[in-house]
Amino acid sequence: MDKVIRIRKLTKDIPKEVRLLCDSMLEELENANRPVLEAVKCSLDNSFYNPKMGYLTPGDKRVRTELNVSSVQKMARVVFMLEVLLQNLESGAVNTKRELYYISKGKIKKDSKLKALDFAGQDESDSIIDFVGDMLEVYREELNCFANDRGGQTYSQQLVVTETLADGTKAVVDLSTLGTTPFQPKNKPQALQLKAKKKIDFCLVVESEGTAGTLVANGMTRRNNCIVMGAQGVPSNGVRGWCKLIQEQLKVPMFFFGDLDAYTMQNIYRTLKAGSAASLIRNADFSAPDVHFLGVLPEDVKKYDLDCYNVSEKDQAEARSLKKAKDALQNDPFFQDKKNRKLSAILEWLVKNKLRCEQQAFFAVDPRDPLTTEKIILDKIKTGSYI
Repeated sequence: MDKVIRIRKLTKDIPKEVRLLCDSMLEELENANRPVLEAVKCSLDNSFYNPKMGYLTPGDKRVRTELNVSSVQKMARVVFMLEVLLQNLESGAVNTKRELYYISKGKIKKDSKLKALDFAGQDESDSIIDFVGDMLEVYREELNCFANDRGGQTYSQQLVVTETLADGTKAVVDLSTLGTTPFQPKNKPQALQLKAKKKIDFCLVVESEGTAGTLVANGMTRRNNCIVMGAQGVPSNGVRGWCKLIQEQLKVPMFFFGDLDAYTMQNIYRTLKAGSAASLIRNADFSAPDVHFLGVLPEDVKKYDLDCYNVSEKDQAEARSLKKAKDALQNDPFFQDKKNRKLSAILEWLVKNKLRCEQQAFFAVDPRDPLTTEKIILDKIKTGSYI
């Protein structure tokens, strides 16, 4: 594990844990018993929200897989993937999920005995990798496995990033020297040290990368001591870890600027702020509990006469979003907690009125002034018009 960038203080010796697990399974088979694999159940019905910590945590429920006719392929795939991941750890190799999929396909192709383990698609190998992490209760990154980089494009005139590389050397990036080219933190934000040349007043996380780029192109980071970041939709682990790092190291106020719709509220903002049910064991290091919802807010629609769109339940995607929103209000511990009552009230408003308003609507408030959206954002931050 020395060649892995540490995300937290890991008390487990992963190679040792894997070998003990496999030895135990072999012993069960030799004694004519059925091996059993157990993992933390990462789902909404095993999620709890602690307002003091600010993110979703797992309960006591477990996923239990016992060897039988229907589960033999899954268990064999788990053992096979454990071998692949163990080889990575021992060699110091780092791969994305997609690369592991093709590595696995290559190994299976070369050995006819492994044909029954072949994956029909990457989603099948991804689910096995996720199960392994949940079973060992370690982060996927601690298995030297990362998702593809997405989102997190960051702009600032004041931020300096120092990265510790695998060989111990350091690389320093002053974001002010990049012009309109963004800095992207990749999937290992924990390898970074952050420093502000001047006091940074706030960090703005923008749902749309395009909107973030427009704000920067119009000079927002030149006129303000701030950080502007494009989340690019539902935040990836890299984006979530990056936001967590900014909050912990720089202690700057963080605001989320995105669409006013059910999908943004329950999928994008909630995932950034409190993590997700699918990643319960990792939310502690991959969430930004102190991020505020800056808007679009319902009161912004009236105040600035913003254009809204009717959400049609005839549209399958919008119908699913409304259904998930209703379910979230009833079953999601984040929206049920009294600390988040104002957020759940917005979600209720969206479900009731079946409306959505995009963040880009601010640009139409005064088309003659390209700085209108920036001015509104700054005013909302100054006056406390956020949740």
